[in-house]
Amino acid sequence: MISKIAMLTSGGDAPGMNAAIRGVTRYAIHKGLSVEGVIRGYEGLLSRQLKTLGRRDVGEIIHRGGTMLRTARCLEFLREEVQEEAAAYLREQGVDALVVIGGDGSLRGAQALSRLGIHTVVIPGTIDCDMMGTEYTLGFDTAVNTVLQSVNKIRDTAFSHERVAVVEVMGRHAGFIALYAGMAAGAEAVLIPEHPVDLEALCRHLYESHSMKKMSSIVIVAEGAAKGSDVVEYIKKHSYLEPNLTVLGYVQRGGSPTAHDAIMASRYAQVAVESLLAGLYDCVVGTIDGRIVATPYKEAEKLHFAIDERMYELILDLGR
Repeated sequence: MISKIAMLTSGGDAPGMNAAIRGVTRYAIHKGLSVEGVIRGYEGLLSRQLKTLGRRDVGEIIHRGGTMLRTARCLEFLREEVQEEAAAYLREQGVDALVVIGGDGSLRGAQALSRLGIHTVVIPGTIDCDMMGTEYTLGFDTAVNTVLQSVNKIRDTAFSHERVAVVEVMGRHAGFIALYAGMAAGAEAVLIPEHPVDLEALCRHLYESHSMKKMSSIVIVAEGAAKGSDVVEYIKKHSYLEPNLTVLGYVQRGGSPTAHDAIMASRYAQVAVESLLAGLYDCVVGTIDGRIVATPYKEAEKLHFAIDERMYELILDLGR
């Protein structure tokens, strides 16, 4: 039976992380557990930065972006001797289990600690929505809405000047943000890592749209598919169209979480704590077929969710 847990956030921050910290802390306390927060992720385990968390310590954070526990990328943690040092510190502090909130790199760190006998559970927090064992990750809905708000403003200028607005968004290995924002914004095309980029075909598609008297176009590019600047240069060189570029960058990671992300964070937190209390360790909390479940790492490794190909095609069909 566990009595004390620790919690950290790691890697890139995502809206909803603070809501998850609040949820884990308060639900764990409600269930009779004590909670320690690790400052600055895995780096904080090495520099021994633990802070006891109470209900009031996590007040007024559910609506805030970022993470009150801070975060850092700790390349040292890739080394086994460093992982062993962190595991020894957790044992020394009487920590029975560690809750990790983050993306793929954070998950790998949790798996490494579990192999050393430290019980872990992962709450997926990354705007890219591309983690194993879950169809949804905290921060994704907020990021999509941030992109949508920006694109809607950019569209006004694109229409006024009869231009092609190329908008580069995050998504190094997965195109979920580009896909969903493109669908919601009525983009003429999206370029995503899951499909080979054919700029000649893109120009043909834009020509077709403009031949139907469309005066402006929106093209959303995931950073892992192509550089927005290269797309703009190709369109300039191979067409009469006037493109311009907006790179949204880190603005996609910030801001208050949407209602959906804040709600999901609290529900993920509850399932994470309940899993630990039930003795279900070393797992990923996530959404599968509409249900929030905790899936052991070995099973989660077999669960990778691809983009919706029908949505991708629909964007092109509707964008002419």
